[in-house]
Amino acid sequence: MSTYIEEFETINKGYNSTFKVNKLSLGLVVPLENYSNTAIPSMNNQLERILLAEQLGFSSIWLRDIPFNVPSFGDGGQMFDPFTYLGFLAAKTSKITLGVGSVILPLRHPAHIAKAAASIDVLSNGRLILGVASGDRPEEYPALNKDYANRGEIFRESFKYIKEVWENYPSLDNSFGNLYGGIDMLPKPTVNKVPMLITGASQQDSKWLAQNGQGWITYPRDPIYQAKFIDTCRSQVKELDGVNKPISQSLYIDLVDDDDAKPKPIHLGYRCGTKYLLEQLKTLEAIGINHVALNLRFNQANIEKTLNKLAENILVEFK
Repeated sequence: MSTYIEEFETINKGYNSTFKVNKLSLGLVVPLENYSNTAIPSMNNQLERILLAEQLGFSSIWLRDIPFNVPSFGDGGQMFDPFTYLGFLAAKTSKITLGVGSVILPLRHPAHIAKAAASIDVLSNGRLILGVASGDRPEEYPALNKDYANRGEIFRESFKYIKEVWENYPSLDNSFGNLYGGIDMLPKPTVNKVPMLITGASQQDSKWLAQNGQGWITYPRDPIYQAKFIDTCRSQVKELDGVNKPISQSLYIDLVDDDDAKPKPIHLGYRCGTKYLLEQLKTLEAIGINHVALNLRFNQANIEKTLNKLAENILVEFK
């Protein structure tokens, strides 16, 4: 008899409120501003916009881990260290989920990641979701004296270290250090762990991915190919008699005034009206996506106006 569990695991407040089986929720990628003509955002009015997003009912905000501004990558993200910034936002917000999408495990010591993540989780009363990745910017690795070619193995060892160090007086010996059982890391997360979502494949095989982490973060694809990806992920979990896991993706949008406007492709998304956007989001929900993080980097309209329009025309459809 199969022991596969259809319901998602119950973890912390952020994970539980963001992810529901067969349901879609909507979040936002910080910065909440248009910086389409530069890699470096102004970061003006971010707190006010994040508080507005929380008030309007967006389920989450997401920060990225970008240690260096790499010109070929072309995006400096929110610039601030994600954990430092999340500490600030934890104190200023009260209910919106705080996500990192995603921490580059090979570029940081896992003890520092684990302690920072647990601290944010406690300070936010359980609102942290920790996306993790192996990294896709080779230029950063020599700057930190890290091996890009070996990042898959480093990712696995870091992932295991983080899981273990959240236990009481952990025991583990790998390339990151020897946890010999005689010391403990504090604070502990609000529950026994912070949920970790694995970004892409992170240089791992499908079996490892199905056995580890509490979900996936992926990039936008045509819904036909996205559906195949989702089926592959969940079929592997079922074969291993595991627990169902949520799948999240980002989507760049440029929301225009005309609600009936036909879509035009932009980088990893669409310039479109609310009717097409709603149609696309309903399609993603139907194929099994559980969360979409909207990115407004290319949005030409006023950001506050866009957030309100999204709440009025899109969020209400996913309550």
